[in-house]
Order: sequence, then C-alpha cells, then structure tokens
Amino acid sequence: MIGAGIKRGTAELAVLSVLQEGPLHGYELARRIERQTNGALRFTLAALYPMLYRMEQQRWIRGSWETSANGRKRRCYRLTPVGKKKLAPLQREWEELFGALQRLTKAAHA
Repeated sequence: MIGAGIKRGTAELAVLSVLQEGPLHGYELARRIERQTNGALRFTLAALYPMLYRMEQQRWIRGSWETSANGRKRRCYRLTPVGKKKLAPLQREWEELFGALQRLTKAAHA
C-alpha cells in the first residue's frame, strides 16, 4: 500500500490524467483512479472534493452541475486547456522522480 504522503503528491497528477480521458463526476473519478491503479491509489470523497475545488480555483479543471437520467444532480468535472498544459510537466516530473528512484534502488542492490 502506498503511504499517505506520497499519495498527496500524486493526487493532482492522478486527477488530471483521468480527466484527460473525458469528463467525470467526483465519485466516478475516485472509482476510476482506484480501478486504473489496481487499488494502489484510493481517495475518499472527503479528501477528493476539496482537492477538486482547489483545482477549479487554479483553473486546471471546470465543474458544472448536471442532472442524471434519474433526476439526480451531480457535479461533473472536465479538464481545461490550462489543466492540459499543467499535465505534461507534471508527468515529466514524476517520470524523472520514478526513474531516479529506480536507478537508486538498483545501485543499492548491486
């Protein structure tokens, strides 16, 4: 299981990456992250929604209220052009970090 400190640092990357595939409401966003990481990353809705709000304030995502077929209102989130620009450098930073950690752990075992 991945620790909480590491998860906090990956949350923005996870949300932006999943929203790159298309718009989702918060609950489905959390489920998709969990499913695509085979359960390694899990976000409670209590933690996810404040982060989504902050990401809206930064204009990385845009939320809008939609009504489902059963009449239930829910907020659907979409990646904005600003969010798309933020995603590429975030991906490069994390790839660099993971590559460095792999090199470090291989060197430690050599």
